[in-house]
Amino acid sequence: MKAVLIDDEQHNLDNLKALLAQYCPQVEVSATALDAETGKKFLYEHQPDLLFLDIQMPGQTGFELLQSLSHYDFEVIFVTAYDQHAIQAFRFAAVDYLLKPVDITLLQSAVQRAMKQRQLKVHNQQLENLMHLLKTQQVKEDQCIALATTKETRFVRVSDIICCESSNNYTTFSLTDEEELLVCKPIYEYEDILKDYGFIRCHQSHLVNKKYIRSWKKEYGDFLLLTNGKEIPVSRGKKEEVKKALQF
Repeated sequence: MKAVLIDDEQHNLDNLKALLAQYCPQVEVSATALDAETGKKFLYEHQPDLLFLDIQMPGQTGFELLQSLSHYDFEVIFVTAYDQHAIQAFRFAAVDYLLKPVDITLLQSAVQRAMKQRQLKVHNQQLENLMHLLKTQQVKEDQCIALATTKETRFVRVSDIICCESSNNYTTFSLTDEEELLVCKPIYEYEDILKDYGFIRCHQSHLVNKKYIRSWKKEYGDFLLLTNGKEIPVSRGKKEEVKKALQF
């Protein structure tokens, strides 16, 4: 895989280039750039398969660089200092990121995933979804979330998710069209990124979209009856939190 590296600090570029040479021999570094403008020129010149991109750079940020492009025919691995807002966006769109200083094992895993993704497609829809999320203050109802199943990455409108149920490190998403998607991530990751979209963690194993709650049943314990007919338990520890979220 041909790669371009963009970071505003030379020692970061040198370090990443050395790590790739030693631990990811399948990656050939075609060019490195210290600013977004030069990096954009290299993207057009070298047509890389993979871009390692810093976010916070003087002049133009990494996000602004990507937003200036008309299409995304490469994979991106963001390499950045800790930024909670950016990391939430990365997780929402299911794109890879590495925190500085770069961990070798995580670097190798991210490169392997990028290779697999590259083999499956030319256009990077995950990156496009991330740019859509960052670029516009769109109505949250229209926002799509990337859900990685064992066969594909599905882009689902948040408003079409009724509830989520965990099973060990897997999460099942129930959708309005009655489809169910099994995703290879634990439910707590989705609680964190969906809480701003009206989702409530009512139980250790359940996360529900409150717009699909039909009623609160108390016949045999506390349960939320959803519009798809499912009855979701409300745990004792979550009871007051759920009441508050529903403005009881």
